[in-house]
Amino acid sequence: MSLEARLLKDTMLAGIVGKPNAGKTTLFNALTGGACPVASYRFTTIDPNKGVAFVPDERLELIARVAGCERRVPATMNFYDVAGLIEGASRGEGLGNQFLADVRSCDVLVHVVRGFDLDTEGPPRPIEDARAVVVEFQLADLELIERRLEKLTKKARTGDAEARREVAALEEARAVLERGELLATSDRTHELRADISYLRDLITLKPVIYVLSVADPTGDREKKLFRELEEFAVSHGASALMSAAEAEVELARIEDAAERAELARALGIEESTVRAIARAAYERAGLISFFTTLSNECRAWELLSGSTAVDAAGKIHSDMARGFIKAEVVFWEDLVSCGSWAAAREAGKVLVEGREYVVRDGDVIIFKFNA
Repeated sequence: MSLEARLLKDTMLAGIVGKPNAGKTTLFNALTGGACPVASYRFTTIDPNKGVAFVPDERLELIARVAGCERRVPATMNFYDVAGLIEGASRGEGLGNQFLADVRSCDVLVHVVRGFDLDTEGPPRPIEDARAVVVEFQLADLELIERRLEKLTKKARTGDAEARREVAALEEARAVLERGELLATSDRTHELRADISYLRDLITLKPVIYVLSVADPTGDREKKLFRELEEFAVSHGASALMSAAEAEVELARIEDAAERAELARALGIEESTVRAIARAAYERAGLISFFTTLSNECRAWELLSGSTAVDAAGKIHSDMARGFIKAEVVFWEDLVSCGSWAAAREAGKVLVEGREYVVRDGDVIIFKFNA
């Protein structure tokens, strides 16, 4: 399937954001296997780079073995490498307007901050850099809220109940931002989400993963900077990871597994943080995975949490959703422990579910449908 087809098929987007020269494009290349240009000057990226990353899942291998499938296909996550943000972006500085429009189109943000020295920028200041971007997001949301209030206030005065409810929510959201807080960490976040109809456009409501981009993940300075970033992330309702993406890109080019493993140990990269970032973005976007074992292929399919069996069938093919009859479902741990579909059926672990069944993360499903 082509990249554009996948981007149309799967609507959840993770945006890689941050200040210029933070390591965003390097991380994007590591995630997607891309070869987008990287340079030590601002705005190497203007239009967002688009790519697809595989989401690591240890369950896929276990299910494939039990089902006797030779081919494994992991779930995927769409990524945008967005242009770097500078102070004043909310007022249109630099690529501000375009940058903010790109960010608003994303469902989850991977906020990259520099943790390495750079001749053109000086020593790393991750907390300062992260805070500067957050302030621009707050200002951008305030501007959007003000524009929306201008349109709705007159309508609310006529007695329109929906307009009055949204105006009240917008005024509350404005107060949160004016206090220097984020909408995502407000005590009233749930209620605001319910009452603000265009919440997708509000950046400070989006889930965030902070990534400290470093050259040496074993260095004392880098570890100290990461601890500080973790504290900052937690205070902003987010999580944090450290990544030496450039080193991981170089490791991926080494074909010999033993040589690659030896160099990874020397670099202090015991486990790929790039893979962890892909997984974290997937989960923070509210995605789960269900599995199929058809035609000698074990495949993980991405699905929004809370989706039904007929929604899952539609992820595979629209004809499956239209002609849905039933779904045979077994939880992945039960299938693996039983050793086969047949044994799982005999043990009563395979359940027959209808179209309204809510799919669990880890369900292995066989769909029955009329063609």
